[in-house]
Amino acid sequence: MENMNAAAEDFAALLEESFATSDVYEGTVVKGTVVAIEKDLAVIDVGLKVEGRVPLKEFGAKARDSEMSVGDEVEVYLERVENALGEAVLSRDKARREESWVRLEVAFEAGEKVTGQIFNQVKGGFTVDLDGAVAFLPRSQVDIRPVRDVTPLMHNAQPFQILKMDKRRGNIVVSRRTVLEETRAEQRSELVQSLEEGQTVEGVVKNITDYGAFVDLGGIDGLLHVTDIAWRRINHPSEVLTIGQTVKVQVIRVNQETHRISLGMKQLETDPWEGIDAKYPLNAKFSGRVTNITDYGAFVELEPGIEGLIHVSEMSWTKKNVHPGKIVSTSQEVEVVVLEVDASKRRISLGLKQTLQNPWEAFAEKFPVNAEVEGEVKNKTEFGLFIGLEGDVDGMVHLSDLDWNRPGEQVIEEYKKGDVVKAIVLDVDVEKERISLGIKQLGSDPFEAAAGDVRKGAVVNCEVIEIKDGGLEVKIADSDLTAFVRRADLSRERNEQDPARFNVGDKFEARITQFDKKTRRVGVSIKALEIAEEKEAVAQYGSSEAGSSLGDILAAAMKARDED
Repeated sequence: MENMNAAAEDFAALLEESFATSDVYEGTVVKGTVVAIEKDLAVIDVGLKVEGRVPLKEFGAKARDSEMSVGDEVEVYLERVENALGEAVLSRDKARREESWVRLEVAFEAGEKVTGQIFNQVKGGFTVDLDGAVAFLPRSQVDIRPVRDVTPLMHNAQPFQILKMDKRRGNIVVSRRTVLEETRAEQRSELVQSLEEGQTVEGVVKNITDYGAFVDLGGIDGLLHVTDIAWRRINHPSEVLTIGQTVKVQVIRVNQETHRISLGMKQLETDPWEGIDAKYPLNAKFSGRVTNITDYGAFVELEPGIEGLIHVSEMSWTKKNVHPGKIVSTSQEVEVVVLEVDASKRRISLGLKQTLQNPWEAFAEKFPVNAEVEGEVKNKTEFGLFIGLEGDVDGMVHLSDLDWNRPGEQVIEEYKKGDVVKAIVLDVDVEKERISLGIKQLGSDPFEAAAGDVRKGAVVNCEVIEIKDGGLEVKIADSDLTAFVRRADLSRERNEQDPARFNVGDKFEARITQFDKKTRRVGVSIKALEIAEEKEAVAQYGSSEAGSSLGDILAAAMKARDED
């Protein structure tokens, strides 16, 4: 019994010594030798006279191609030194995984890319085989843009970037998108550096927006702005371009820092504005198509790439403050006149109304001054009536031209909108686009008829019809006119200037000092007549001899008059 115990102790001591001098530990990768191949298993000796069996499929391609044979040295993972059968529990897969972890940690620390294959889809992403180690690829990290179908990417060896590693939990997170972005950035940088302004390149229309189209130049996009697609006006890029279309473009600008590229198509065509002055001389008439209407006018295409503006003020002779859309419509063919050409600013000013005769000129030709016209009352204002006339023009009757005798403010109340009235043409100002009319001129001036032969400076007989503090209201003989004699005009002598010394019905001679047809006022003066008679008497009867007084002269004059 004692011998048996001693033998056991010796074996235990020998085994412990053997472990102490060996590299074989549970939970580590160890080297072993293939001692036999049994059907689909490989028998591997890992030392200490301990053997284990590993399925051949775990050795991958080497086993499939029958390249594995007895005597080969392999690395396996030792899970346990001995199981119930007295064999070592070995795993090639776990050994490969351990090897991969070591390599992956080195690559992760160095920021290097690793190669792997997407082999399965899981919740939120995909699993990737990194040569034995399984990593997680989030769906957002598959590509730069969302990918609907990942099937073409699966089971293909491709580079990945490790984003995160946790060996304790056995987690690895990788990204394919980071690799693509890096590659794309390098390609963009190389491509941008190779591009030069003015260079002509081919590209594919990738996307279309309201303001232009993005063209893929082979790894980098350039913007083809809507204004650079063609010389003519284009409202939306889709009128000319379609997604997937191959186009030839010119590089207009390249920003090396932001990698922004501006492209143009119209720059490859001849600029239609060259020699524009000769093609469109001033006052020449052309036909065009309305392409766009704004609040301030309408744009007319004279030829592809050449547009002119009809300003709202040049659209109609008579329609003022009207939106251009009320006069012309989009796509309408119109005839226009060239008013101005500015080649440097690439602007042409056009006129629509100039293709028609000026309605004020036409009116003046047909209705000269003093001609009679008829029209409808369009409007009443504080200064007169507006009458609609032939040719869609208006004429104005001033308050002062409504009636000969009554005030215009009173007479205008007798008219209302829509009344058809007759009038006389008083004046036509073509430049100011004004027509002056008169209604009272349809009849003769009663003032002139009443005046007869009465004129300023004439001596007339007057009859007092009313006595006022300021003078006398008198009627002039041989006419229907009345006049007013101011107090100061009643006599040369101040003491005889009192109106009270006259009676209604008194008659006297006086001289007309005011005769105004416009104001229709007549003024007479006794004083003026006395002064005139005195001058005449001095001229006829005065003497240079001493002693001849004014009394003597007047007495002689009066005697001569009485004799006459």
